Amino acid sequence: MIEPHAPAPPGTPPSWGAPARLPVRPGTGRFLVLAGVFVCAACGLVYELELVALASYLMGDSVTQASVVLSVMVFAMGIGSLAAKRLRPLAAAGFGAVEATLALVGGCSAMALYAVFAWTGDWGGMWAYGPRCLLVAFSLTIGLLIGVEVPLLMELIQRIRREDAGGAVADLFAADYVGALVGGLAFPFLLLPRLGQLTGTLLTGTVNVVAGGALVLGLFRRDLTRRARWLLLLANLTVLTVLASAAVLVDDFERAARHAVYGPDVRVAVQTGVQEVVLTGGTRGRPLDLFLDGRLRVGGQDERRYHEALVDPAMTGPHARVLILGGGDGLAAREVLRHRGVRRVDVVELDAGLLRLARHDPALSRLNGHVYDDTRVHTTAADAFGWLRGASPAAYDVVIADLPDPGITASTKLYSLEFYGLARRALAPGGRLAVHAGPVSGRARVFWTVASTLRAAGLAATPYRVLGQDPGLAAGPDRSAGAFHAPHDWGFLLAAPGRAAPPLRLDPAQPRPRTVTRAVLTAAARSADRTRVPGLPASTLVHPRY
Repeated sequence: MIEPHAPAPPGTPPSWGAPARLPVRPGTGRFLVLAGVFVCAACGLVYELELVALASYLMGDSVTQASVVLSVMVFAMGIGSLAAKRLRPLAAAGFGAVEATLALVGGCSAMALYAVFAWTGDWGGMWAYGPRCLLVAFSLTIGLLIGVEVPLLMELIQRIRREDAGGAVADLFAADYVGALVGGLAFPFLLLPRLGQLTGTLLTGTVNVVAGGALVLGLFRRDLTRRARWLLLLANLTVLTVLASAAVLVDDFERAARHAVYGPDVRVAVQTGVQEVVLTGGTRGRPLDLFLDGRLRVGGQDERRYHEALVDPAMTGPHARVLILGGGDGLAAREVLRHRGVRRVDVVELDAGLLRLARHDPALSRLNGHVYDDTRVHTTAADAFGWLRGASPAAYDVVIADLPDPGITASTKLYSLEFYGLARRALAPGGRLAVHAGPVSGRARVFWTVASTLRAAGLAATPYRVLGQDPGLAAGPDRSAGAFHAPHDWGFLLAAPGRAAPPLRLDPAQPRPRTVTRAVLTAAARSADRTRVPGLPASTLVHPRY
């Protein structure tokens, strides 16, 4: 027979396994612990998702960043669970300390990661790895702390009322999984769109420290010595002060970090719900730069060279009906409308916010020639892949794919065999498809994989490579490459159905481009051909190769 535990003097920590001295009934105490499990699980998952989202935004390639964060976290959670064995005799105090530390580390992780990226991104050398090293460090630390939570919470539940281990584990993990569900849904649908990554993470840390502190200091305060109670209260108040101060300063911090990334000439910075759109310059004779999720899409003096190289070769031939996939800035449409004989231009852009900005921002609308006021131009805010599935066959003489680089995970499906099959179906007989395929220098394998994919879709392509001169920021998937390491060229492919690749030329009957000539195109084709990587397989939806 198990003898009941004799009551201990006030302020004496309980022995390992002794019943907790609660200010409420055991049933209520058990419910409060499970509620704490629910809240802490939700906060923990928000920290994970925040690291994945911010790392993908800052460094690109969301698959790689998600794999790094989640694998490191899961590994660290296992180590943390083992480490929790030493804290079980002091479960209440240990849990309170862990939650205060987790709230501080997790709540400040987004600001710290963004700060390191903003102020060391272009330094080169060992500093180029700063954001990646910090990402791993945060993943490891947060994973360790989350791993410590569950064993300590199990001990606290058992202190309230002893029951079989299977039942306690079932209750604990049920609350944990439901909390993770709520946190996982709250991040993309509430915190990110309403508060942004920085404020959302700071709020999550605040909820975390309040929940952990209230659970320990409210429910298990009799298990702590007087000194431990005051130390834990002081620690929680310190964490709350740090998080609140950061929340007050977050707008100033974000402006300073944005200027460090984009320069001091930031004029517009909006989160559209699809991406962050930043405009710099465009006034007082300064060239306009457009950044989408931190990647340079319209680069100052080079934008006309890019858009003329993309559009003009494709417009040689029938071009009454033109489809532009992407190109929400209106600059590709501007080049299309320079050609006589255009009767209709359909622009399919995922981001409705970018379309509004291109229509109403004075500098950007001036640069695109106010194309969205032209009655021939029709816009649709939709995913290009899904839109093409419903497009009429043989509806367009020219299709222009003005899309982000194929190495960006969200764009991979727009460079797949299936996507090009849909684009081919939309082409009328004798139609042409122009594709922006990312930089060639440093990423030749990706460029020639696009060429192989077009060929597998029944499209013969002529590759060409045009050099740019505006340093800007990285346009491709790796934002942490910085301006000094960013490639300064564009790779294009002009394709047509069948086995004969379309000639790379300009129509002499049309207005002459400002930057692209026949000699430039001839040199561009030779330059691209020198980088050829033969024998590459096609990229598909289920087997992306970028």
